[in-house]
Amino acid sequence: MRVGAISDTHGLLRPEAVEALRGSDLIIHAGDVGKPEILDALRELAPVYAVRGNVDRGEWANRLLLTEIVEVAQSLFYILHDLSEFDLEPSAAGFAAVISGHSHQPYIREENGVLYLNPGSAGPRRFRLPVSVAEILLAEGRLEARLIELDA
Repeated sequence: MRVGAISDTHGLLRPEAVEALRGSDLIIHAGDVGKPEILDALRELAPVYAVRGNVDRGEWANRLLLTEIVEVAQSLFYILHDLSEFDLEPSAAGFAAVISGHSHQPYIREENGVLYLNPGSAGPRRFRLPVSVAEILLAEGRLEARLIELDA
């Protein structure tokens, strides 16, 4: 199973991001969507789970939760926008992964058997940070994540 991860689009869904996410079984958007059309376009590729980021405003954004728990192939993913607001012990809660955005800085790390993933920003470039998305491959209970830097 392939999970696409994207964050901080800020109203801009680049064609390169769409291509990188094509073939995903589901897509996670970790907030700062920017406008509802972004989620509509992603839903054309796969089912989408999205959380509200600090720039998401309006009636459409109020329908998004601040956090989301998604079960993927018997693994629990916890999704939120700003990791600094995370106040759980993920391994004790049974989470296999914590996916966040907000910082625009992509990273993958593992801590106490839990995958922490920030796909970076797929929207407007910020400073000299890369424009990126990520993917998580799940097979036989194992998670393997990789960042995908976009030519933008």
